[in-house]
Amino acid sequence: MSDFKEARVQQLGPLEKGLMMASGTRSSAEGSGFQLTSAFNSLAGCLGHGHISLVLQLLCLTVLAGILVAALVQDRLCRPCPWDWTFFQGHCYFFSKSQRNWHDSVITCQEEGAQLVVINSAEEQSFLQQTSDIQGSAWLGLSDLNKEGAWSWVDGSPLSLNLTRYWMPGQPNNRGGQDCVEVRSRGWKDSKCDYKKFWVCKRFAASCSTE
Repeated sequence: MSDFKEARVQQLGPLEKGLMMASGTRSSAEGSGFQLTSAFNSLAGCLGHGHISLVLQLLCLTVLAGILVAALVQDRLCRPCPWDWTFFQGHCYFFSKSQRNWHDSVITCQEEGAQLVVINSAEEQSFLQQTSDIQGSAWLGLSDLNKEGAWSWVDGSPLSLNLTRYWMPGQPNNRGGQDCVEVRSRGWKDSKCDYKKFWVCKRFAASCSTE
């Protein structure tokens, strides 16, 4: 199970997970829980078991009614980021629970419509550095794979001079072919791209209409 699916499933309560198992279906667990189709399937599965008592069947109906109502109003609510992402200054960030090499981290973020994090400001650096202080080092979308010593982000933009101050003392040193960059609590460090580390995805937050 991917980090994204695991984070979504973890948001479901024990009863909701039990209903998923009873229905024999998988839910994407987007947002607050089930999609409408999954809720209907769960309803059929819950009521289709003859060994379930009338009280439990009524409980199933009550819970699923609430899920259906939540699903119906979900599209009317403005939520800039999915529940398992963190909002910061107009963007959404996903902090992984598993570790991958740099290349796999890039691909995983792209599959979610995001990119391995690109830092554009001191505030964003502080935000990520504080998280790294708690979780540990994580990959940035920064490397010099295209040309040695020419650091660029995954979106194609070069590393600006005002951000080079975030290198840790003595970094980057390119020791042993270190072409990818990780963020730590003390700053940035170049590292071998095939090492497995945590990773951070970044994408634009959804805009909310004021009409």
